[in-house]
Amino acid sequence: MSMDFNIFMNDVVRQAREEIESAGYTQLTTPEEVEAAIEEKGTTLVMVNSVCGCAGGIARPAAAHSIHYDKRPDRLVTVFAGQDKEATAKARSYFEGYPPSSPSFALLRDGKILSMVERHEIEGHDPMSVITNLQGLFEVHCEEV
Repeated sequence: MSMDFNIFMNDVVRQAREEIESAGYTQLTTPEEVEAAIEEKGTTLVMVNSVCGCAGGIARPAAAHSIHYDKRPDRLVTVFAGQDKEATAKARSYFEGYPPSSPSFALLRDGKILSMVERHEIEGHDPMSVITNLQGLFEVHCEEV
């Protein structure tokens, strides 16, 4: 790979991290951070971030806007597929019954998977449909804030 490509990719990754953090999500970069967040009592939304176009154009905007709702998860966290590999693998170990998918969203309660919004429900869809899908999960599984 050329030096220019590496610089470009580092910039893309940095921007993707900053975008999701500014939306209110906490970056989890180690398996220990993932375990601590997911095992905590209450509901946790995990956004599995990536550098693909559907993450930037659909998933991250949906992540940012879906949380402006009467009911929402207790915690908002994110892992970065392809970047923080051990943290992502640890998070996916909680997503029983679901294949690896990025970008994606997992809603958990007390460390147990409740539901997922997988890549096939993001890629090719518009951000509003993903927001509606996430808010439907919040309505069923989360408390009012």
